[in-house]
Amino acid sequence: MKFVFFHLMPYADLDLDYDRDHGSAWVTLPNSYYDPVKGHELYNRYLDELEYADQLGFDGVCVNEHHQTAYGLMPAPNVLAGALARRTRNAKICILGRALPLVSNPLTIAEEFALLDNLTGGRIVTGFVRGIGAEYHTMGVNPTESHDRFHEAHDLIVRAWTEKGPFSFEGKYYHYNYVNLWPRPFQNPHPPIWIPSQGSSETIRWASAKERRYTYLQTQTPLPMLYKYMNMYREEARKAGYEPSPDQLGWSIKIYVGETDEIAVREAQPHVEAFVNKFLRMPMEMLLPPGYLSLASMKGVMQAKKGITSGARTIHDLMEQGTFICGSPATVRERLLEIQSKAGFNTVLPGLQFGTLPEHLTRKNTELFAREVMPYLRDAVPDFARMPTPA
Repeated sequence: MKFVFFHLMPYADLDLDYDRDHGSAWVTLPNSYYDPVKGHELYNRYLDELEYADQLGFDGVCVNEHHQTAYGLMPAPNVLAGALARRTRNAKICILGRALPLVSNPLTIAEEFALLDNLTGGRIVTGFVRGIGAEYHTMGVNPTESHDRFHEAHDLIVRAWTEKGPFSFEGKYYHYNYVNLWPRPFQNPHPPIWIPSQGSSETIRWASAKERRYTYLQTQTPLPMLYKYMNMYREEARKAGYEPSPDQLGWSIKIYVGETDEIAVREAQPHVEAFVNKFLRMPMEMLLPPGYLSLASMKGVMQAKKGITSGARTIHDLMEQGTFICGSPATVRERLLEIQSKAGFNTVLPGLQFGTLPEHLTRKNTELFAREVMPYLRDAVPDFARMPTPA
């Protein structure tokens, strides 16, 4: 099992009474709630936490992209990846991910990733996403064009990374007389591509295609839906004519480790409940704008994400549905092994800071996870990965 320290960089100093006047911490929450002095402190604290994860032996550290929200202060993840490039030594820097349909010039993303890949000597992992529905409100992009813009931008970037230039590119949305990338990526043929998703069947089918075999990451999903989407990926891969590796599947999950189960729940409770009930909550029309998903995918994602738009959830609700793991090191180890055996992933992206979790508890959580959980699970593989490959 591999471990990538996942960070959302939330505005942890958010006034949690914001919802007396505003329905969500996304898109419409006035930016007067943001204090740049506190933001300066948070950015440096969060970069310290990511660098500390590298020192503790995590396989990767992760930044991601969101816009106009207190949920995550990373509108430009490549800037933060650049800050990490010279301060980390061993961990992969996973940018999960850049929202391709939101940009007018995908070649800038190709250049940024290639530059970072050279700067780090090949430690960059590429994450490509369509961006959640709220991003289409913030950036003024038509959500009905999401899939087509994503695929066209992806194809352009991969060609720019792998083909000798200059060449021309003529698509529906992007037009170039000269594609001639300087610098080219350090990794050959290009940095690994991971695809985080909420569970769109079209995305799973596309990522698992034989010519791509991209690592698929499931995010913020109750266990029944996690198992469904992991199985869907394997089924699509087999239809394409190959047996997928557990390394092609990953799970992003919030985790808190304490000395005992009781201590862990007591320390994590106010912060994870603030995360799901204050930071994460948004109306359905913001989460899933019309045209963003096909009807079939929308039904599945609505089922998986219904908690985001519902009323208050407790830490015990989250632990029961499998969207939060909390307990002693032994409890966390057992829970991860149990879920891995059923879901079949080989990469875990533990979110060890969430919502308002303060610095001292984040550091404690990270240390306990690195010292008391990771070493015991390094050799763990899904049960069915031990079985002979089906004919």
